[in-house]
Amino acid sequence: MPDYTNELGQPIGQALPNWQPSTVPPRSRMHGRLVNLEPIDLDLHCADLFGAFALDTDGRNWTYLPHGPFTDIDAFGTWMAATCFGDDPLFHTIVDASSGRAVGFASFQRIEPHVGSIEVGYINFSPALQRTPLATEAMFLMMRRAFDELGYRRYEWKCDAHNAASQAAARRLGFTYEGTFRQAIIYKGRTRDTTWFSITDVEWQARKTEFERWLDPANFDTDGTQRTRLRHSS
Repeated sequence: MPDYTNELGQPIGQALPNWQPSTVPPRSRMHGRLVNLEPIDLDLHCADLFGAFALDTDGRNWTYLPHGPFTDIDAFGTWMAATCFGDDPLFHTIVDASSGRAVGFASFQRIEPHVGSIEVGYINFSPALQRTPLATEAMFLMMRRAFDELGYRRYEWKCDAHNAASQAAARRLGFTYEGTFRQAIIYKGRTRDTTWFSITDVEWQARKTEFERWLDPANFDTDGTQRTRLRHSS
């Protein structure tokens, strides 16, 4: 492999002589202690998801998503059938392991195995999932699949620049803010500036260790309240 340098003779980027493309995510279950992530299934998950999302009575969960909210289960099912069964985005339903009920979904998207980049997106956590250890474990399971199982180098999170909750979640989960793309897209008749976050494979082992520490049952009291916060170093 030749050595590439700039006009000052400085090396350009890190050489990757042994790089092999990552693997396309499989359509298979991810098992956790609190949640399981299952490939989305219309018959199995539609009613549970519609009921869980209906707990969001003002529909705010759909504000920063390109579709929704849905006023009836038929409309929701039609949207699911048209949107949620492709390969990219690859949707997974988040299922509460204790109840067996679907409480949200998330997807792998912008899947680029040739350069080892993948995004987690189209996330909708119902009120039954928001601000719970289940939500954190769901995100951890998706990261673990991307990095440990499939060999990705870069894991992305993007959101509307006005979505303060999503940005706070990204930072809590160990993502690094990379910048804002102005007027990046149009959705629901409005313009969107998009904030970009990422975790790289170089950072992953430290992030993984901290997730495992935080998710350990010993970190929660008998009421399920965390004893210590998730602490990702930058």
